[in-house]
Amino acid sequence: MSGKELEYIKQAFESNYIAPVGEFIDKFEEAVKNYVKIESALAVINGTSAIHLALRVLGIDEGDKVLASTFTFIGSATPILYQKAKPIFIDSDESWNIDPNLVEDAAKKEKPKALIVTHLYGQMAKIEQLRYLADKYGFYLIEDAAEALGAAYKNRQSGTFGDFGVYSFNGNKILTTSSGGVLASNNKEWIEKAKFLSTQAKETFLWYEHKEVGYNYRMSNILAAIGVAQMEVIDERVKRKREIFNAYKKKLSDVADFMPEIEKSRGNRWLTTLTFKDKEPLSVLKYLKKYGIESRPLWKPMHMQPVFKNAKAYVNGRSEELFKKGLCLPSGTQIKDKQIEFIINKVRECWISTEF
Repeated sequence: MSGKELEYIKQAFESNYIAPVGEFIDKFEEAVKNYVKIESALAVINGTSAIHLALRVLGIDEGDKVLASTFTFIGSATPILYQKAKPIFIDSDESWNIDPNLVEDAAKKEKPKALIVTHLYGQMAKIEQLRYLADKYGFYLIEDAAEALGAAYKNRQSGTFGDFGVYSFNGNKILTTSSGGVLASNNKEWIEKAKFLSTQAKETFLWYEHKEVGYNYRMSNILAAIGVAQMEVIDERVKRKREIFNAYKKKLSDVADFMPEIEKSRGNRWLTTLTFKDKEPLSVLKYLKKYGIESRPLWKPMHMQPVFKNAKAYVNGRSEELFKKGLCLPSGTQIKDKQIEFIINKVRECWISTEF
């Protein structure tokens, strides 16, 4: 927490607006809009609900084909199933993010209605190429920037290149409202439609009148108050995340390869992620755990997940290799430099150990 959260929560309580309405929701949406420089924003309960609303507004329906990054968290992909559409997973290139060449191969053959691209681990995908392909082949572009608030390409913020951008404020993100998300777009009418759907699609009658199915997806005023305080420290959070990444890379680049940044981009380095050159990552994970250090494997690709066993995928083996060799190291912004040194030393101990 930044320190201002309790002050703003107290104001929200004093206003007696604790439900999904109140001044802090407006302030939070304005803060996100102003920071990323986009026309409209909608605060919702999480990033997954934001993606779902984007698909609804864009008219993605049963049987429609939706391309999506395979190397990502499952919340990026499950909304496709909510709409009974067909996910088609696309593998990664050398940037670890989605491969535009495979996207074009799939676009030619599948005639998709949309693409959901994840800006993985806070690093920008090749968004300029993807925008070009979306325009060329006539599909919608949704940016899953859940992990990438504060990342930019050519000084333009993530989530502002597509038809929709999605941000997450889950407990593990660079900023958090404990649970929360934001759907953003330069199309005001689309955001208004999403807002309508997020509040149970209630029509403008004195009584509760519903002509279509909606959802209970709106963020509460209390969580938005936390978000307002969090947005005040976004720049220092990104700065610290990048310092943490650079500290690890400086001392471990001889034993591991780190996730790259594409040219003309600047990631938020949400998590420090790496692939070991000749060491089994789970053995490193096990060794670090002995010393109370939590680490995690990289995302298991969606095309390898049992729930998507029947989904089509365009793969080149890259994401499977990353999953096999990769690890996420502790990257919280409150981590001390001495703790980083301790982790680095333990990684090196494991590296030379014959036991692991």
